[in-house]
Amino acid sequence: MAQALQQEEIDEALENLEGWEHKDDKLQKQFKFDDFKEAMSFILRLSYEAESQVHHPELFNVYNTVEIALTSHDAGGKVTKKDLILATTIESLYNS
Repeated sequence: MAQALQQEEIDEALENLEGWEHKDDKLQKQFKFDDFKEAMSFILRLSYEAESQVHHPELFNVYNTVEIALTSHDAGGKVTKKDLILATTIESLYNS
């Protein structure tokens, strides 16, 4: 079972994850793209990375906007190191 992080650990990690916030026991961020095709391409690339990490985000898409929420179900719906790793991966995908 994954270990939930303490608030101080989450706050420290968020210093290196621009635009991410800890809300409702989830790491959350909204991403904007030029159009729907770019948004969907990002979701597809993300799906491969998430699958390789065996950690799957909550995704919501409307046109050029993708909202992502990360939490670990095996830690009682709390944020774990797995969420921080995936958030860092997502940032790398978005910035590439």
